[in-house]
Amino acid sequence: MPPAPEGADSTARARRIAATLALAVLAALGAQAVGLPLPWMLGPLLATAAFGVAGRPVAASQRLRNLGLALLGVALGLYFTPPVVALIGRLAPAIAAGVVWALALGYLFYRVLLARHGGERATCFYAAAIGGASEMALLAERAGGRVDQVAAAHSLRVLLVVTIVPVALKLLGVHGLDAASTASATVRPLGLLMLAAGAAVAVWILWRLKAPNPWVLGPLLATALPAALGAELSALPPGTSGFAQLVIGVALGIRFTPEFAHAAPRWLASVAAGTLAMLVVSGGFAALLARATGLHPATALLATTPGGIAEMAITAKVLQLGVPVVTAFQVVRYVAVLTLMPVLYRAECRRVGLRP
Repeated sequence: MPPAPEGADSTARARRIAATLALAVLAALGAQAVGLPLPWMLGPLLATAAFGVAGRPVAASQRLRNLGLALLGVALGLYFTPPVVALIGRLAPAIAAGVVWALALGYLFYRVLLARHGGERATCFYAAAIGGASEMALLAERAGGRVDQVAAAHSLRVLLVVTIVPVALKLLGVHGLDAASTASATVRPLGLLMLAAGAAVAVWILWRLKAPNPWVLGPLLATALPAALGAELSALPPGTSGFAQLVIGVALGIRFTPEFAHAAPRWLASVAAGTLAMLVVSGGFAALLARATGLHPATALLATTPGGIAEMAITAKVLQLGVPVVTAFQVVRYVAVLTLMPVLYRAECRRVGLRP
């Protein structure tokens, strides 16, 4: 059989990406028509996940995903006006409490997974951590854990959280109760160019430093700094948020494959049950935090729920629920968990008399 012509693989992949994006747009429009919250993220996410599990050839562009994350970072940074920065400064003890809560919740989940499945201590430890999927999978690999099970656990956790929380908030009629304004409400070409340049430089710097998640954190920091100083550069053009939601939803959805569906069903069932339990107790913690800080309970929930930065920030933005507060809580927790988990894993190994 003659070899495939050069570029055939890349052409086929481009077609799969285009077909997946077309599916995502249709799913987003359908979700919007039926009144699903976050239709431009949940529609593509659920549709691509369903097609992926069914074995259909869905694919995502890493470049489009990175662009969507960067746009999200800029959009979030615009909320960090001087009054918001002052508010977040006053919330520093609450943000620290949120980090401690996340670490404690992850540790309890780890003990449950270990009791049910045993043996794979590193796998259970990093699968239970409330951190990013790729980062926790890498740490698990370094500790000798099962990368596939850790990645599957985090993918399922994020899918459940990002689906259940927005739907629950919509059913409760929670929307626009803790809104925040951005640094600028007007699109200005020169200011937009400055935002784009600053975001690109920040991404490059963090990427060179091998920092985690540079595509969100770089643009977020680059945009938040001038916003915090009172600069009104530019708003983002209409449609930016929908595009970012769509490509992020597709990137999440393609994680779900036939192999995911058939691998270790008992493990996935434990992760699903644990995630639901964490959502319930997180609701209780959020209620206490809201009472202590004066935050809206829904904002406190999004700030401390076991989701990801991008997903919870998008939820807060679309539902107008304390976007900068949610972002600050989620970013600090993300960095703290990523930094502390290897240290805590070594301490756990020493506690049980094992070499890490």
